[in-house]
Amino acid sequence: MKTHIPYVKPSSTDIELGYVRDAVENGWGKKCYDYIHRFENAFKNYLGVKYAMTTSSCTGSIHIGLAALGIGPGDEVILADTNWIATAAPIVYLGASPVFVDILPDTWCLDPDLVKAAITPRTKAIIAVHLYGNLCEMSTLLEIGEQYGVPIVEDAAEAIGSVYHGKRAGSIGAFGSFSFHGTKTITTGEGGMFVTNNKDLFDKACILNNHGRNPTQVKQFWPDLIGFKYRLSNMQAAFGCGQMDRIDELTKRKREILNFYKKALNDEPDITLNPELTGTINGAWMPNVVFKKNMGVSRAMLQEAFKAENIDARVFFYPLSELPMFDRPNPNSMATSISQRAINLPSFHEITLEEQSRVVKVLKSLIPAR
Repeated sequence: MKTHIPYVKPSSTDIELGYVRDAVENGWGKKCYDYIHRFENAFKNYLGVKYAMTTSSCTGSIHIGLAALGIGPGDEVILADTNWIATAAPIVYLGASPVFVDILPDTWCLDPDLVKAAITPRTKAIIAVHLYGNLCEMSTLLEIGEQYGVPIVEDAAEAIGSVYHGKRAGSIGAFGSFSFHGTKTITTGEGGMFVTNNKDLFDKACILNNHGRNPTQVKQFWPDLIGFKYRLSNMQAAFGCGQMDRIDELTKRKREILNFYKKALNDEPDITLNPELTGTINGAWMPNVVFKKNMGVSRAMLQEAFKAENIDARVFFYPLSELPMFDRPNPNSMATSISQRAINLPSFHEITLEEQSRVVKVLKSLIPAR
């Protein structure tokens, strides 16, 4: 059997392990938050934002952020239909309703025209998800948000390293959320980050993430409201500090992997990969290929072809509106179509040229001879 190729795995060195060892041995008592604060400072400096708060997941970060915006029962939040459930779930947690709109054919991200058409008096936020490192049309979305008085939120879980016209993904909207799941470009095993430039919003988020306890409250262990506890541990943050020491190396490597696939498939006009539009840099978390409709290549065919070669390949996200908990009568055609003829490609940092060539060979085998 051919050597197995996983689709993704973390990259760690003695730098991360050294920090974690120190956190285990010394990070207690008065030092129990030292690596958390260090990680937050490194991250906000990298993004160029004023405030950052670690969370246990990106899902938790979105939940806290939406709650801090005051979103609740009866409200609506617009987002792209092509997403992982983690973006929609916090909306439901708060008693609000997700409104799914279709995606653009080139970036696979939120279609601004459809966003505008979906706005109602109940719309209280728009979530721009930078899918697979691709970037939403933030300028247009911000204009829409300003016109209707609706905040634009960035789900940048998959977009560390992506840059939109000089600004890093996650630093542009009312707040940004990141994921440090084990599959991501930088990881803490599980974890997330809430970032913003809005002090009032940040203060509300911090209170919510500390069981509703206000730092100005003089009574010890006295919460002023029902909050959450989406906290990251000091040991996880220590690992994150090591990852931030290597952030440029890690994001550069991701782009090298995507660019190899692009170059190797450049002569195949019936395949498209993650775009990089003018004025943007794609952080290239997860390379994807989308086959043209007329090729007759399906999700099932792609999965079977890679499985036969002992290569892991993830399916493109199913439209959320197709899930049983979201019964939507009118399917979004682009989200549905692309998910049926696309696949995520292996992109772990240590993948070799030989392994990438094996991936490319599988893709080319599915293209009919001209």
